[in-house]
Amino acid sequence: MHRSWSTLFWSLAIRQRRRLRESEAAFILLAILAGVAAGLITNLLQLMAHGIQELLYGVSINRLSALGEIRHPWRLLGLPLGGLALVLLARLLRRRQRPQRPLIDVVEANALHGGRIPMADNLVIAGQTILSNGAGASVGLEAAYAQMGGGVASLLGQWLKLRRNDLRTLVGAGAGAGVGAAFGAPLAGAFYAFEIVIGHYTPAAIAPVVAAALSAAFVTRALGVEPWLIATTADRILGTADYLLYALLGLICAGLGILIMRMVTFAEMRVQGWTWPGRWKPVIGGLLLMPLAWLTPQTLSAGHGALHLNLILLPDWTVLLMILCLKIAASVISLSFGFRGGLFFASLFLGSLAGQIFAQIVDIVGIGWSLDPNDAALVGMAALSVAIVGGPMTLGLLMLETTHDFQLMGVVLTASLLSSAVTREMFGYSFSTWRLHLRGSTIRSPRDIGWVMNLTAGRMMRRDWVSVPDTMSVGQFRALVPLGSASKAIMIDGAGGYRGIVPTAAAYRPELAEDAPIAPLATMADISLRADADIRAILPLFDKAAADELAVVDESGLVLGVLTEKHARRRYFEEIESSQRALFGEG
Repeated sequence: MHRSWSTLFWSLAIRQRRRLRESEAAFILLAILAGVAAGLITNLLQLMAHGIQELLYGVSINRLSALGEIRHPWRLLGLPLGGLALVLLARLLRRRQRPQRPLIDVVEANALHGGRIPMADNLVIAGQTILSNGAGASVGLEAAYAQMGGGVASLLGQWLKLRRNDLRTLVGAGAGAGVGAAFGAPLAGAFYAFEIVIGHYTPAAIAPVVAAALSAAFVTRALGVEPWLIATTADRILGTADYLLYALLGLICAGLGILIMRMVTFAEMRVQGWTWPGRWKPVIGGLLLMPLAWLTPQTLSAGHGALHLNLILLPDWTVLLMILCLKIAASVISLSFGFRGGLFFASLFLGSLAGQIFAQIVDIVGIGWSLDPNDAALVGMAALSVAIVGGPMTLGLLMLETTHDFQLMGVVLTASLLSSAVTREMFGYSFSTWRLHLRGSTIRSPRDIGWVMNLTAGRMMRRDWVSVPDTMSVGQFRALVPLGSASKAIMIDGAGGYRGIVPTAAAYRPELAEDAPIAPLATMADISLRADADIRAILPLFDKAAADELAVVDESGLVLGVLTEKHARRRYFEEIESSQRALFGEG
């Protein structure tokens, strides 16, 4: 009986996996495949979110946030309905007995899990983001684009059993491809992968990441979707005063970005501490968003339409300030009450408002120098987004690819780099890593620290130790542990609990009587290692205790094993060397 074509295909694919893993050209082709998938998925997610907006708000051609007003107030019920949809989705997941653990996003996956993302997490995050954005909550879809792009890449890499560093690169390529496809900006997508998802540049990663971003952008073009473009002032001369003023704008945006992240965190912690709303928090959040949307539809969704509208109409700075405050309030409410999404595009919109306000105030103050409001808006977009999202080159290239204005790049990079430096110095996190930090994670960037988390005492310990009861005499100890058999013995009580370490040489001191108790000879009685302690906690404890060997115990104090300082340091340096080789593309 002949095997089916599908069986033959999969058999051939399995046989070729090793060859694929060892071929750079094959890896680039795999990245292109991931990029194509990311491009298709990104456009599908956009279509789904806009379909929900059309259903709820009757918006078909124009963007939701560009509406002049909500003509039918009852349509604003779409906000609490979106919250209700999130509640029902959460209940469905609980009924399916989904493990109650935090969902893994692409940044966390690359930092802690070697690029491994459960596909279920991707689908849940994407679904929640589509429902939130489609209902009009002040969140963007970029988180879903990056998640699904990186998630599909992770799925491909896991099936092919890629090496850890290759899998991380492929996940970054997929995530960057999703973002690049959304804006029609492949270079920005590539640098998004490097700066925000992978965490470093390597010669080996450049080709696959760029190839993925280009293929995703090509898919978007092939589908007839126009790239996201902004018209700028064509003729201008930028002098020293412009650079100084835009540098000041960068500093202001850094402070505003930190303030927004702090506000979201404060509100989220307070709201999550409330018990009376229970699981209905998204519905309440939707109700709170309704009056803001009634005041101005620019608070709805991420703000694509509103951004372009303000660049064309150039409202007075007082109006812009009101919109800025309302949009910040809408973003804070959306995220703290359980809507899912990111602040990528919301930060672009808020930055454009801040830039226009800044330009008008400079003109009012009358310092003898004026700024073009559109230029200031673009600089503010990049500077505020860098403060919140991170990635100065990503945002710089996004501005370049969406404006095609090389002359403006100098002041954009000036403001962005200053904003990035101030934010890192005063805050230390991007928005995504800050929220992970609040969950107890130590992630400050997407750099791979998963190997650090895996170097635990429980994984490195040996289990062939010598144990003695605390009731034993010196003579009994000498009979059980002859000289030369073991340098130390772990002393335990009757229940197996840790009581200290007895050096063998100490028990053989001539002045000790045979019937003397062994317990007084024990050292390190109050110092031990927990099995889940990682290498960052282990090495300082060895230094503090001045010990070359420590016992590993569980939560109840029962001895599990023994770890030597020599072995711990050797494993630590092995992993550092391996990470360095991977960083430079050597393995």
